[in-house]
Amino acid sequence: MSSDPVADDVRRVFGDIGELAERLRARRLEPVVQPLRRAEAEDAVLAAARRERERVVTAGIEGLAKLARGRDDELDDTERFGLRAIVLLEGRPALLVQDGDFGRPPHEWARLGAAREGIQAVIARCGRIDVTGHLELDWLGTACLVAPGVVMTNQHVAAEFCARTGGRWTFRPHVTPRVDFLGEHERSAALEFTITEVIGVHEDHDLALLRVESASADGRALPDPLPVAATAPSDLAGRDVYVVGYPAWDGRRNEPEPIRRIFLDVFNVKRLLPGRTVGYSTMYSALEHDCSTLGGNSGSPVVDLETHRILGLHFGGRYGAGNYAVPLWKLADDALLRVGRVNFQ
Repeated sequence: MSSDPVADDVRRVFGDIGELAERLRARRLEPVVQPLRRAEAEDAVLAAARRERERVVTAGIEGLAKLARGRDDELDDTERFGLRAIVLLEGRPALLVQDGDFGRPPHEWARLGAAREGIQAVIARCGRIDVTGHLELDWLGTACLVAPGVVMTNQHVAAEFCARTGGRWTFRPHVTPRVDFLGEHERSAALEFTITEVIGVHEDHDLALLRVESASADGRALPDPLPVAATAPSDLAGRDVYVVGYPAWDGRRNEPEPIRRIFLDVFNVKRLLPGRTVGYSTMYSALEHDCSTLGGNSGSPVVDLETHRILGLHFGGRYGAGNYAVPLWKLADDALLRVGRVNFQ
């Protein structure tokens, strides 16, 4: 067993390391994440970022070759850094969402293509919480549709526009929240629904339920809600899941260089983030997962790839340490979620 956490992570995420090294070398570093649009490819800053990424991944391929031969002790810092980049780019990608769909996933996640229709349904029911009247922010986090006319997000997201007064939660003065179910890269279109009521904020979990208008300003109706798992999956560790949400740049809380490489400096827009469950954290009373989430993913659903049911509500994490979600199956009989008529199945 390796004592190098980077090498251990590579072996946990990938199967045949030697095959991965040869495949990456053979295709000579063609983009391993969804290509950006032509206008971006011509941007000098992004072109420089791509060149730097290529340099880092080249070193990572050399590191893969060493791991495949059991030469972990020969890894240098540059190769170790490259290995981390490959884990992020191939093992835990961040796929841009455009027109309600995602592009070609990397080889390690080719199975996403077979589940495309179910994933598209989840994408359409996840939105970004935008606000007007807030002193510092234009948007706050992610929300997902979990009941007719009801979205779920984190308590710490809702606290930016509502407060508890006299035993009930009400909106803060002069702040207007809404949910935009688009918010896509290189797309100016919006599909906004006004948030009209705070149904409730959970006392013990980082969770809030919000009521939204049944129709957008241009008359489009809300879709049916997503199903939420009423029981725990049979295996809490190593299960394929994905997150849909809006990763936001925050160099204070995330290790800057690896994060900038995986997201190519494109933040605050909708992405599909596949990964796996790690298990149940008794320390945080949470479902732990390894999807590549950032701060703006607060309120994102953690969705089972097999059933497309929501297993958890992402509420926080830290690069290289772990990501955590409220285990929603444990709240199937919760009073607040009963009031909100959450679509448990």
